[in-house]
Amino acid sequence: MLATLAASASYIAVPAAMRIAVPEANPAVSLAGSLGVTFPFNILAGIPLYHWMATQLTGATP
Repeated sequence: MLATLAASASYIAVPAAMRIAVPEANPAVSLAGSLGVTFPFNILAGIPLYHWMATQLTGATP
């Protein structure tokens, strides 16, 4: 689960990539958008989903 959350942390690189790809892009908008969507989704939906999948695959009881 930690690896999945760390992999989704690519939003840290978004402002630099957008600045190179689209020089007129506002880096604050891309960072705020990715932090405002990706991170809360992973915390609110991702962790419960991964926990449910792990318990289903292992047969463990929560």
